[in-house]
Amino acid sequence: MHTDRAHGHDPTDRAYDLRHHGDVEVRDDGAQLTDLAVNVRADTPPAWLRERIAGSLTGLAAYPDGRAARAAIAARHGLPVERVLLTAGAAEAFVLLARALKVRQPVVVHPQFTEPEAALRDAGHSVGRVLLREADGFRLGPKAVRAVPEDADLVLIGNPTNPTSVLHPAAVIAQLARPGRTLVVDEAFIDAVPGERESLAGRTDLPGLVVLRSLTKTWGLAGLRIGYVLAAPATISELERAQPLWPVSTPALAAAEACMESRALAEAAHAAHRVTADRAHLVAGLAEFAPDGLRVMEPAEGPFVLLRVPNAVAVRRHLRDLGFAVRRGDTFPGLDEEWLRLAVRDRATVNRFLQALDQAVTLAGR
Repeated sequence: MHTDRAHGHDPTDRAYDLRHHGDVEVRDDGAQLTDLAVNVRADTPPAWLRERIAGSLTGLAAYPDGRAARAAIAARHGLPVERVLLTAGAAEAFVLLARALKVRQPVVVHPQFTEPEAALRDAGHSVGRVLLREADGFRLGPKAVRAVPEDADLVLIGNPTNPTSVLHPAAVIAQLARPGRTLVVDEAFIDAVPGERESLAGRTDLPGLVVLRSLTKTWGLAGLRIGYVLAAPATISELERAQPLWPVSTPALAAAEACMESRALAEAAHAAHRVTADRAHLVAGLAEFAPDGLRVMEPAEGPFVLLRVPNAVAVRRHLRDLGFAVRRGDTFPGLDEEWLRLAVRDRATVNRFLQALDQAVTLAGR
């Protein structure tokens, strides 16, 4: 683990492309590839959700009114509406946190989704890093908690973490909370975890807790941009003042309200169990490549897995030639070019991918 609050340098002194995201893999010449690079659930949004969104289009002449969606989210988490802020995806929340809060010493726990650090840097902050170690399974433990400087006034961690797929215990994350510190927990993928284990979304007892949620992953709404923030009313007010007027569109509000209904929550719960089964199938298939030096980070709890593979750059290139896009790992602080991230897909897709991976590993080893 390493923290450099003054410069935010990684111990390897490498420069990371913090703005690289998985969608780059399937743009332009990658548009026809089978997508294992983007962590959005396949075959979404479902028909009923598309219909609800389409039904909202007749109201586009009026300015968006987020009250119903905000109330639905609050009810879903058992919170007062004053603790809820609607955002244009979790990405907007990162920008609001970076620009609206009076932060002096922000720290990001890595490996982790890179957009929060990028937003902090764009806002003029010098960002410290705490790097979780591969030897510890990239898990947040007592040593990592102690590595966070006491004077850090904003600490950000993902749960489950992208790209490691680690689900940190809520009790351990809670140890990072302090009076005078904002503790940001990015739960963009928690609804892919059965029962949303280890979620802190309903907690109001932890000082400075901010929980971020996204509806784009499970429901396939990345193009619509909808997420929300759960925090103390004073924090919500600070963030809201930094937002432009009407930041969330009417169709996105309709989607948010629909996704809070009991039918939607039941479907999301079913999807989480399906992801768990499909991920187990993927991990079992990847285990067959252990003699080739491939290692999967386990236990994986998100809708994606992280793996280390020799000649990963060549393997990824050959996979593209064979019709599959995967996410490179070397843009995440704490990882290097030997790491790849794979989104969990259905068994048929995974079986085709494993056949392609067999070819790619053979070709890369020549």
